[in-house]
Amino acid sequence: MKKIGLTLICLAFAAVGFSQKMMTRSGEIKFDATVPGAMDPVVAVNNTVSSIFDKATGDLVVQGLVKSFKFKSPLMEEHYNENYMESDKFPKTSFKGKVVGYDGKSGSYEVEGELTIHGVANKVKTKMSVSAGAKTSISGTFVVKLNDYKLEVPAMAKKTLAETAKISVKLELENKQ
Repeated sequence: MKKIGLTLICLAFAAVGFSQKMMTRSGEIKFDATVPGAMDPVVAVNNTVSSIFDKATGDLVVQGLVKSFKFKSPLMEEHYNENYMESDKFPKTSFKGKVVGYDGKSGSYEVEGELTIHGVANKVKTKMSVSAGAKTSISGTFVVKLNDYKLEVPAMAKKTLAETAKISVKLELENKQ
């Protein structure tokens, strides 16, 4: 009986030691929706993004609070939250998908899944770079059309705000504890 108990305890510790899930709460999402040549860049960064990556399955979940995106201009940030993203109504943005064919090695992989912005979910696909090790880094870029997420660019803003946005993701993940 003692041997069975000791074996179960050892297996439990081994499972924790070889955890396949990695996470971060300090990932970065940057978006740029600036019209080329515009005087005021429409760029924001969120450095409090949460993510979980399962190395065994390639499953990847990324989530950020809309109000955590910071702009150079406080007025632009206010317009972003109130007029465009309606952050009180749609407080989160998220991605749920998979690093396709992830085999535990560093490299460039297809990433596909569902990107939710402004309460609208759409399928997306892109290439991302994965750097495997004690810490795993995942980085890449999505280009999205704003109107695909029910985000309209008013005529007055067309000189500054593009109809597409480049969304860059940088995640430094550690073993989940």
